[in-house]
Amino acid sequence: MAHIGSCFCGTVKLEVSGEPEGMGYCHCRSCQSWSGGPVNAFSLWKPSAVRITAGEEHVATFQKTETSQRQYCAKCGGHLMTNHPTFGLVDVFAATIPTLAFVPGVHVNYAETVLPMRDGLPKLKDFPKELGGSGEAIAE
Repeated sequence: MAHIGSCFCGTVKLEVSGEPEGMGYCHCRSCQSWSGGPVNAFSLWKPSAVRITAGEEHVATFQKTETSQRQYCAKCGGHLMTNHPTFGLVDVFAATIPTLAFVPGVHVNYAETVLPMRDGLPKLKDFPKELGGSGEAIAE
């Protein structure tokens, strides 16, 4: 199944196809600062499943660290996705693709949370081991 999304002004359009590799919440300081919110809802996709369908010339990238290439619309500033080359995945912000049924499975970087969420999902101190983190869980 394909899902269509866009930036804030609608100039940049994207499509994700198939099923995400994972969904959840990120609580890291970088996501908090970038999103302007206490938590970021993510959906992770293989790069081959993500495609810009319009406005590619307006996609800009900001890279603060080696692990994150944050992409946004240069026209309106609307956030689109974050490439994670070291993970081999692309985080398309869940809010960017409104038709995706968001079913979170995990909290990552919960050691940095400013918004405790008591939802019964696993809370990881940083990242899962398979993505280079400790995989250490934090008790609710």
